[in-house]
Amino acid sequence: MENVSKVDFVTALKARTKKLVLDSIKFYQALPKTEEARILGKQFIRCSSSVGANYRAACRSRSKAEFYAKLSIVVEEADETAFWIEILTESGIADLVKAQPLLKEVNEILAIVAKARKTVSNNK
Repeated sequence: MENVSKVDFVTALKARTKKLVLDSIKFYQALPKTEEARILGKQFIRCSSSVGANYRAACRSRSKAEFYAKLSIVVEEADETAFWIEILTESGIADLVKAQPLLKEVNEILAIVAKARKTVSNNK
């Protein structure tokens, strides 16, 4: 995203993380109605929704330290989201083809936020 203002970047990433949450809800709703899918799916939906909520909170942080802390949570939750998608697909509970776009998006968000966190850390 070259030549994009900071405001536009933040706005776009807020929209992406919100869409991730909405897409995660749809993915969860399509899981089979088994006990395993329910248990693993709840873990997945908690961390995926936390990505959007904590990125939004990071954007409202009052200090660099608070911003860094919130970004760190986003990194952890995005990585955990990818983990649960992998578990759901590798166990055969969810279809890999249907999960692939969601996994790709969460990994892209993870890369962006991890890089932003590193930049913040280097500028402390």
